[in-house]
Amino acid sequence: MSELIRHGDPRLDGAACATIYAPYVAEGAASFEEVPPDGAEMGRRIETAAATHAWLVLESGGRPAGFAYGGPHRSRPAYRWACEVSVYVSAEHHRQGIGGRLYEALFGLLRRQGLLVACAGITLPNEASLRLHRALGFEPVGTYEAIGWKQGRWHDVSWWRLALAEPATPPTEPLGPQRL
Repeated sequence: MSELIRHGDPRLDGAACATIYAPYVAEGAASFEEVPPDGAEMGRRIETAAATHAWLVLESGGRPAGFAYGGPHRSRPAYRWACEVSVYVSAEHHRQGIGGRLYEALFGLLRRQGLLVACAGITLPNEASLRLHRALGFEPVGTYEAIGWKQGRWHDVSWWRLALAEPATPPTEPLGPQRL
């Protein structure tokens, strides 16, 4: 089946990304949201991420099968070389390497933008996400224990870090969003 990784389009991809994301909200604790966002809200999120970082969609057979995005890690200026990243894949496309291919394309854009560190928070337990992040070179940096209440229990969030580039002193200012 043919695949294409492309930049997300708020109008074209909002509903599809909402459909992919909904089970992560409604059926599990991978997301701490309590109500799945609709297509219009996902469209706004695509637009927001694309304005400063990137939102990528992987199409399989002409339909979105997953998405990955980057955004600011924190709002303080000293954090501008770091970003937070996430990836979500539709259930029918799990274990096909889509998450890794999306992340690799995203990391390439973030590197070209001049970002130095990608951070990822993983709600525990989530062995599949831990395996993916380890395989891509992320390293654990710490765990917030019992930080999120969802589905009748407390969940830990493990934080992971990937060096996108070596830091320079002084650092070069990051660029704006890059294109594939």
